Amino acid sequence: MFSKKLSNLTGKAFNSRFSAFFSILSLYILLSFLIRLVFFLWSSKDVDFNFVYILRIFFTGFLYDFISGSLFLFLYLLYLLIFPKKWIGSLFDKAFTYFYLAVILLVIYFSLLAEIPFWDEFEVRFNFIAVDYLIYTYEVVENINQSYPLPLLIAILFGLVALTFFLLTKFKIFRKTFSDHIELKKRAFFVSPVLVLTIVLGFFMKNKYADFSNNLVDNELGKNGAFSFIAAFRSNELDYETFYPKISDKKAYSILKQNLLQENQSYSSAKFDDISRLTKGNGEQKPNIVVIAIESFSAEFLSTFGNKDHLTPNYDQLAKESIFFTNLYATGTRTVRGMEALTLCVPPTPGNSIVRRPNNQNLFSVATILKDKKYQPYFIYGGDGYFDNMNNFFGGQGFTIVDRNRGNPLSESIKTERFQIKDDEVSFENAWGICDGDLYKQAIKYADKESNSNKPFFEFLMTTSNHKPYTFPKGKIDLPQGDRNAAVKYTDYALGKFISDAKKKPWFKNTVFVVVADHCASSAGKWEINIGKHHIPAIIYNLKQKPEEINRLTSQIDLMPSLFGYLNWSYDTSWYGKDINKTKIGEERAFIGNYRTLGLLRNDLFTQIDDRKRVKQFTVSRTDKSLQEVNFKNKDLVSETISYYQTASERFKNGKMKTK
Repeated sequence: MFSKKLSNLTGKAFNSRFSAFFSILSLYILLSFLIRLVFFLWSSKDVDFNFVYILRIFFTGFLYDFISGSLFLFLYLLYLLIFPKKWIGSLFDKAFTYFYLAVILLVIYFSLLAEIPFWDEFEVRFNFIAVDYLIYTYEVVENINQSYPLPLLIAILFGLVALTFFLLTKFKIFRKTFSDHIELKKRAFFVSPVLVLTIVLGFFMKNKYADFSNNLVDNELGKNGAFSFIAAFRSNELDYETFYPKISDKKAYSILKQNLLQENQSYSSAKFDDISRLTKGNGEQKPNIVVIAIESFSAEFLSTFGNKDHLTPNYDQLAKESIFFTNLYATGTRTVRGMEALTLCVPPTPGNSIVRRPNNQNLFSVATILKDKKYQPYFIYGGDGYFDNMNNFFGGQGFTIVDRNRGNPLSESIKTERFQIKDDEVSFENAWGICDGDLYKQAIKYADKESNSNKPFFEFLMTTSNHKPYTFPKGKIDLPQGDRNAAVKYTDYALGKFISDAKKKPWFKNTVFVVVADHCASSAGKWEINIGKHHIPAIIYNLKQKPEEINRLTSQIDLMPSLFGYLNWSYDTSWYGKDINKTKIGEERAFIGNYRTLGLLRNDLFTQIDDRKRVKQFTVSRTDKSLQEVNFKNKDLVSETISYYQTASERFKNGKMKTK
């Protein structure tokens, strides 16, 4: 009896003034289900095939799909409710319906199609990265245009909309929409349940409700891309105090100060929250320093770590002649996180990187120490440093900016020099910037300039060639354009040529090169944080000492303090990074985060905290870095993990990271 009534009610809904609304809502839910199923099969290697989990994925997914589809069509539903009966089927009614539904269908099809490459790269639904892409439209649109056949994609989108309208017309959906002169009371009968459900679910449903397991892929499969996008847009900043586990500030700073102090340091103040320390060196060296942050340069690309494709012969050779960090981990999954780690030497605080946040000028950074040593710091980038707020960040620390400069100005509060890379200095350029070969020519140009002034220089270079669309100058390597391995091989080729060209310069003998990845090529995997996808290489080349391998666990934030240790510098510091050679055996640790989830790796134990105030610990496999949750937590490591992230967040929020 109930099923018959439900069938009659459904039949009336699809054979009424609301036929177009319910048809497109049903279409969206069906397509979202198919996308979820495709992703489920695509990532099956990482899925936990627990039957209850699978039911949860598809049930939760249905709720998110329903609310997302209803919100897409919400205004149209209100229009159907209040539009006067006597004008139903009028020219205005038809024009508004066709226009609104055409726009919504374009948005729906675009969002569904866009999820496919996003899942391919990150194995998650839309998140804060997708939100950021809205801000930097030039780079993103150009990247899409150079990576995919954009005219064909646009044609497919409009073709899908046209096909949908054809089917709606063929099945007389529009005829029913415009011919049913239904009374307002009867319209309210159809509309009220959907309106109430949409409002209630829209208000109470949170994206975090899909995070029901330790398996990242299971959690992400249960989400909806559009809903996740809006959730990320609304929570692009995360306040540590509100969302994360805490201990008292005094306890946090007490634990922190015990762990930060290395054997050649002493604290400058007895204040409980003052972490400034004096580092003592002996016999300072002051060479020029060139830091090269290579885009998406995973350790797995190197022959040293088992790669059989011989993609990095130059880096492999340099590693044999350098201080080579073989057990180093990136703090995050984005370029701005790598920049933050290498310049501020702090753990990855939740939400946006400090590079992208407001009020990030005059922080204690590598530039603070360099200026005290009379160095001239440069930030050299082959794109427009407006992207990801890079210019404002580096300029705010006193770096001289060298970038492509497409007309985006620095903040008025930042007073620093800025030089533009001219068109005649560029042999190849794609969406993200000039090729690595051209970038290195800029590095040599400004190194020549500073060496003539007899002043030591510091250059921070950010490469872009190892980024989709993976294009570069032709004729340099033997692999085709558009392929990740080819981009890696070109990146290595350009690095090798740069070092070769630098050797011909008089300043080379007194120049140290630090070559490190900003992050790995991919962070996708089974767990919320996939530790193996943070393993990056780093070398310090041309030091005046014998090459060696550093196999001890090292964080990306430790690289610059370790460099200054090799140079025997004395300096004041308030950063969180430590000189690995002045760190006691057993106290090594690495910080790893991914916007919402933060962690501390020590030995074979990984402690993880997140924005639901959860604390988890995992044992880490020594072979493949897979995780196994443990039931009995090491409370000391939990407190230590919280102390690092809590104090770092508090210090930035309250201006304690700024120079005095």
